[in-house]
Amino acid sequence: MTTTIKVSDELRDRLKAQAARDGLTLGAHLAQLADAEDRRWRLHLLKSAISASAGSDAESHAEETADWERTELTDAS
Repeated sequence: MTTTIKVSDELRDRLKAQAARDGLTLGAHLAQLADAEDRRWRLHLLKSAISASAGSDAESHAEETADWERTELTDAS
């Protein structure tokens, strides 16, 4: 299914040029832009959740992360 969206000629041309530069269709380029925005939003929510966490939770997370990183380095050797 296709649909029409209303954008200015300038924006349409800009998006088409970006898509062509990367060898994509305009639809594929718009999908990548939507994916990037979804990712940005998830990271924003994660950052907000981390900021709202208690200090002890952050310390516990840092300790556990350090343990996992040491394990990963040991396993890679």
